[in-house]
Amino acid sequence: MPLQADHHRPPEDSALIWTIIILVAGTALATAGMVWIVRGQLLRHDILDTPNARSSHDVPTPRGGGIGVVIILLPVWIGIAFATTGEPGLTARWVIPLAAIALASISWIDDLRSLGALPRLGVQVITAIAGVAMLPGPVFQGLLPLWLDATIAAIGWIWFVNLFNFMDGIDGISSVEAIGIGSGIALIGFLTMEAQTAMPWHGLVIAAAAAGFLVWNWHPARIFLGDIGSIPLGYLLGWLLLSLAAAGYLQAAIILPLYYLVDATLTLLRRLQRGEIIWQAHREHYYQKAVQNGRSHSQVSRAIGATNIALIGLAVLSTNIAAQGLWSWLAVLAAGALVTILLLWMKRPAQPDTTSD
Repeated sequence: MPLQADHHRPPEDSALIWTIIILVAGTALATAGMVWIVRGQLLRHDILDTPNARSSHDVPTPRGGGIGVVIILLPVWIGIAFATTGEPGLTARWVIPLAAIALASISWIDDLRSLGALPRLGVQVITAIAGVAMLPGPVFQGLLPLWLDATIAAIGWIWFVNLFNFMDGIDGISSVEAIGIGSGIALIGFLTMEAQTAMPWHGLVIAAAAAGFLVWNWHPARIFLGDIGSIPLGYLLGWLLLSLAAAGYLQAAIILPLYYLVDATLTLLRRLQRGEIIWQAHREHYYQKAVQNGRSHSQVSRAIGATNIALIGLAVLSTNIAAQGLWSWLAVLAAGALVTILLLWMKRPAQPDTTSD
């Protein structure tokens, strides 16, 4: 059953509000500063993403900004895990960030010299299995046998990690998505769970770190995340979404990342149907088509951000005690309709006067 709201906590706890403000501002500023330092080192060592036929950028740009994000985010994540009570358990407080470090490490090696799909997938499988074992309960609310629940959760987590990487193809998009998902998880957590639960705080610092990186990644981007940023971010967000589902909010866990899920999955299915190699870089996602149709990176990222705000509202609605059961699934359908509208907008050619930022 979903966790009940803490009705004994004052609705406007000034200490809580100030803690949130300081944590968000501190994480965002520290991330922005660290990314600036990392960018200088990447330029010095000529670690650049050179444009090619499949790129959406025109000039060589430093790749590996995720180093700055991970350096700030993971210590804050660990600090929150040990400063809060309840879930996750003691083992999970170490396993999840260590798994993220393992993913970041192999992703950085792949950023520098391509490793191929098999080593990367192997680490992803191990970290997903280890993470699923740390979940506080079944993801699908008891609808499936435990072994099947865990299997589907692990496969879905691996897919989410990869799709988060696949979708990082234009300026600002992954930061905007991480801000949306992280903020949504934080809001739901603060509204429905004890203030000392780790989940909303972890969502909050992911959103803050993504905002700090966005300062450098907004169009025209001065640095890219690279796999070292997108892979561990996808893993940590996947952990929070699965934990949200395990807490009884499966519908909200589906709604928050729905745009990324739909765009990446539909694109994968089209490529599979044509017999293409699915892990090769391409320009066939809906957001990439939107840029090809004459829209700027900023316009597309803003449209995704606006859609995510509406998705957060629907996710919060789905967690309302009175909206459980059929009504919560209607919120998922409404979210699907919103994402469909966004995809149709992306497919439509832009008008001549809509290309400016």
